Amino acid sequence: MGRVKKKFLIVAGLFISGLNPLWATSSPKITSNTRRISELSKNQSQNKADVLYELNSPEDLSLPTRSREVLVKTLKNIYLDQLEDILINNNRTIKVYQERINQAKSILKSSLSSWYPTLNLRANGIPQYFESNNYNEANLIQDTSSKQWSSSITAQIQWDLINPARVPEIESARDSFEQAKHSYSIVLRDLKLEANKLYFNLQKANEEIEVAKKAIESSTLGLRDSEIRFESGVGTKLEVLEAKTQLARDKQLLNIKLGDQKIGARSLAQILNMPEDVTPLIGSKIKVIGIWDLSLEDSIIAAYNSREELDNILLDISINNSNAKAALAAGQPKISIVNTSTSSFSKGEMNTISPDINNESSSFSNTIGLNATWLIFDGGYSRSLYRYNKSKAEEAKLNFALRRAQIRKEVEEVFFKLESAKLNISAAYTEVLSARESLRLAKLRYKSGITTQREVVNNQRDLTDSEVRYIINITSYNTLLADLSRQTGLDNIKPCDIKVDHLKQKDIESPSDLFESNLIPLCQL
Repeated sequence: MGRVKKKFLIVAGLFISGLNPLWATSSPKITSNTRRISELSKNQSQNKADVLYELNSPEDLSLPTRSREVLVKTLKNIYLDQLEDILINNNRTIKVYQERINQAKSILKSSLSSWYPTLNLRANGIPQYFESNNYNEANLIQDTSSKQWSSSITAQIQWDLINPARVPEIESARDSFEQAKHSYSIVLRDLKLEANKLYFNLQKANEEIEVAKKAIESSTLGLRDSEIRFESGVGTKLEVLEAKTQLARDKQLLNIKLGDQKIGARSLAQILNMPEDVTPLIGSKIKVIGIWDLSLEDSIIAAYNSREELDNILLDISINNSNAKAALAAGQPKISIVNTSTSSFSKGEMNTISPDINNESSSFSNTIGLNATWLIFDGGYSRSLYRYNKSKAEEAKLNFALRRAQIRKEVEEVFFKLESAKLNISAAYTEVLSARESLRLAKLRYKSGITTQREVVNNQRDLTDSEVRYIINITSYNTLLADLSRQTGLDNIKPCDIKVDHLKQKDIESPSDLFESNLIPLCQL
């Protein structure tokens, strides 16, 4: 038995070593592809920032049952430049697409395995015992018995020398892997844009709350002045009622903005996948984040070159063409080299008068040859599947043209809206200054008895509205700037040059800290 095993191992080793020269020409390509996949996988996991908070385990499918488990206990300061790192580390959608990349990589590795030989090991009875008794009625034939232990093992090594479907299947898997990476980049950019929008909206709500608080302070002082004038017999009851009405409106504005702040904070927490007991805080004031430093034409070209959607369509064309080739390969000959080695061992005898259970026997055989398969006729299945995949490739070409036109339209719309928002900021800035000066003059006129409380109330309402519009215009501009960066794939936002004007009017304030201390920074748009 030991000699048989030794022979089998020697033959198998010689066969495998003899095949090495046959696939030596293909191995460099395989090694190169495998190394490239490994490097791409490493790039996905490198340069990740530290997680700002710990996520729940993906396997944790339990739900909170007590109110304290969802009570907000912690506030986290979040800054604009942290959003992308938090999304990569914490967002569930991002992790889904990371898993899809791993799935596509596994499919590619499985397709690359078709370059290698396969080894199939089959064993029958390891061991098995056979016993039987044969009885014969004729006197000339004696009764026989069988008592035998036996075992058998067969090893088959097969390697496809010619496999027409191998190359197109590998190319299709490689393109699918590239598609998965592009899809990951697309969803990351979309989520980053959405997170930026929520961040800017939360900034806007914070600034609007400050505006509402200042309006309430001003309305409270106006109500106090009107009540004093009414008690002194100088003012009227109507002026007091008008001041109370304005104060009530400002309180309603504050309540609305507080609600917007809470909704915005929880929306940002949701997209960043923060724990239920954590709410983000905005760690920066609202301001113009920069200017776009590219022309419309250059922005369109940049969008064409950087949009993974177009690359995915091109990969769709390649995948469908590869699938078409693989469909035709089903009707082409396939040639394989096969080596089959069989070793058997038995102890005992069969069909003898008195079996000797100690009698041992063994055998070993080895067969090597070429196998060929050729599907001559399949009822037109492979040809129909070929035409189907070719049609899908033509459809992808049409989608490429449609998507290219749509990308240009999207870039142009955002670019034109950005120009309008830029002008609106300047106009709203001037409006805030005018409204603040008008309110100052109206208060002086009211104290001098020249005008009524109605004029003060109207000017105060105009100031509040102008300050809110100024905040909205800055938020809209920043959002459009982030959107244009997403459309073009470029972070081509140039920081603003700040111009500071010193105002002589000491009571002029701003809707945000941008106007505090009589300093009015204005980005040179």
